[in-house]
Amino acid sequence: MAKTDFDELMSIGIDIGKDTFHLVGFDQDGQRVLRKQIKRLALIATVEKLPRCVVGMDACLSPHFVTRTLRNMGFEPRIIPAIYVKPFNKGQKNDYNDAEAIAEAALRPNLKAVSEKTQDQLDLQALYRVRSRLVSRRTATINQIRAFLIEQGITVRKGLRALKNSFETILEVRKGAPLLFFCPLTTTRTIQRRAPDGSTTK
Repeated sequence: MAKTDFDELMSIGIDIGKDTFHLVGFDQDGQRVLRKQIKRLALIATVEKLPRCVVGMDACLSPHFVTRTLRNMGFEPRIIPAIYVKPFNKGQKNDYNDAEAIAEAALRPNLKAVSEKTQDQLDLQALYRVRSRLVSRRTATINQIRAFLIEQGITVRKGLRALKNSFETILEVRKGAPLLFFCPLTTTRTIQRRAPDGSTTK
């Protein structure tokens, strides 16, 4: 491939992977003049040798970081949702065909691209996702504890506060007579115990 083939490069499609990128580029006549696989760390060294043009990539892993990097180098990056790339796929699905479809989709003037997120926006998004996962795990742990207690004949209302308020009473009961039923509907001391004669007392 001659070096001058890149002089009229019009669009580049990048299929982003965890470790490697697949690049496909078209010239002004719609001819494919670039088809290359590179390591992630080699992106800057590779694209800085190319003429500035439209660069499309799918909205998947780390596109916002890549678009900021390319924009600072003078390119016109566009993040394209996968649903808009699919109609341009031709042949068997692979990384090169995906990159080719992205390069074609990036040239469509009315195609709605994904807004580029700033570093602050990505940081807030990461914090929200981590917090959401922690809350989900906490809820799962609470439900698991409630299930363990039900196996012991103890029922506790839903929620973290109800479980915390019940612990003291549960421990007190466990030190005394065997527990038959525990249900803190309005108070954490609604407890029934079996008396020596077989009757139940509160």
